[in-house]
Amino acid sequence: MGILDIKGNNYRPVYCGCIITKKNQPAYVRLRQLYESFNELIARYKPACMAVEEIFFSANSKTAMLIGQARGVLILAGSNNNLKIYEYTPLQVKQAIVGYGRATKVQIKYMLKTILGLKEDFFPAQDDAWDALGIALCHGTMNRFKDKINSYID
Repeated sequence: MGILDIKGNNYRPVYCGCIITKKNQPAYVRLRQLYESFNELIARYKPACMAVEEIFFSANSKTAMLIGQARGVLILAGSNNNLKIYEYTPLQVKQAIVGYGRATKVQIKYMLKTILGLKEDFFPAQDDAWDALGIALCHGTMNRFKDKINSYID
């Protein structure tokens, strides 16, 4: 999960981390832990909205199913907390951060550090944590762009 405080063109990282569950636990227990932990983070940080990555197709159907279940639990938690939910494709996230839809994880992390003024030690070891921060940054830039366009339309 990545949380940014966005004020105008200023992005301040607030949180970057992962919810880790035990792999030897049954799926329903892990999903409940994910739901409860995510609700705790929402209560603690009080985000204004939630941005998630759209599901990509995976060659491994079991992995895709588990990711879909976890994603569904997170969306349910956000919805139950009255958060507006936005979805972005991996391509949109990469384009918003790096300007190139086929960017590597190394390029994304470099740009996150540069744009947000972060040091390497800000990021946890899990790639998923900084992927989440990338989705938050993508939403911040995309939402600002949409607001600007809508101001011209109104």
